[in-house]
Amino acid sequence: MSSGRNPRTRREVLRAGALAALALPIGLGVAACGEGYADGPDPLVPLAEQAKADAAAADEAAKAAPEQAALAQQVATARRAHATALQSEIDRQNQPKGGPGAIPHSGKGMAGLKERLAASRRQAADLVPGLPAYRAGLVASVAAGCAALQRISDQLGLGEDVSIDPAKAPKPPAEAGDAVQEALAAEHAAVWVYGLVTAFLPDGYRASATDGAADHRARRDACERMLASAGVSAKPAKPAYVTPKPVTDGKSAMAVVATAEADVATAWRGVVERTDDRGLRAFAALALTGSARRGTRWRIAAGEQPSAPALPGTPQS
Repeated sequence: MSSGRNPRTRREVLRAGALAALALPIGLGVAACGEGYADGPDPLVPLAEQAKADAAAADEAAKAAPEQAALAQQVATARRAHATALQSEIDRQNQPKGGPGAIPHSGKGMAGLKERLAASRRQAADLVPGLPAYRAGLVASVAAGCAALQRISDQLGLGEDVSIDPAKAPKPPAEAGDAVQEALAAEHAAVWVYGLVTAFLPDGYRASATDGAADHRARRDACERMLASAGVSAKPAKPAYVTPKPVTDGKSAMAVVATAEADVATAWRGVVERTDDRGLRAFAALALTGSARRGTRWRIAAGEQPSAPALPGTPQS
């Protein structure tokens, strides 16, 4: 039966199909921009600008005091890496770029860098609880990186270490259960490593090993309490763990402790990135920072470079 309309030509049909195909990506693009897009100034811009300013200040400190150039250049290299990572995320998100720039600092030389690292650490840490998941992990690593830099020399300010009270561990939401289990596994391994190395460490490092083991036992207990509060069974420790290299002397013992701390930092960044719970994020960020700072001291003792990894907790590809 005829419809009463003239049949379309083959060219008209193909043209209509092409227009429909062109229209589809436009609709998808609008939806993608609308979903989760924030139209306010990007909160990472001040962090990136601060990192750039800190790197430039470290370059100037290295020129002004050649005897401290190596130390200042470690700060410059790490803060430049922070700026690059933050800028990459800023460009990916493509939010408006307005907002405050770097915080002004009057200090010069190493004293100025000490002031800058303390302020940059706080600036990043304060943002972590309210950011989207991936950004929270990145910024937590930036804060931990600044804290680790504070540990490479007394001239940069030792910064503060925060002990963890297992009794104050937050109840994790359901979506974070697997991440907390992974953090627990890393803490189990760290406790075992500290026990292993005791026989190989020089006497001057025994107290640090004792403190490190106690810190990781506290975090292990906190993980177990968190899982229990969520009604999840905590997985037990393994009887033994395989170290990356054999532990045969003090230097290899220090290196394996540094590796254990890096593994723990990675696990806690995973917790930061897999929960929106502000309390759990803050707890995980503290644990990440703690391992970054402790790991820096062990890396220095083992003679590893860089002494302070720029972005502690970043998964290795």
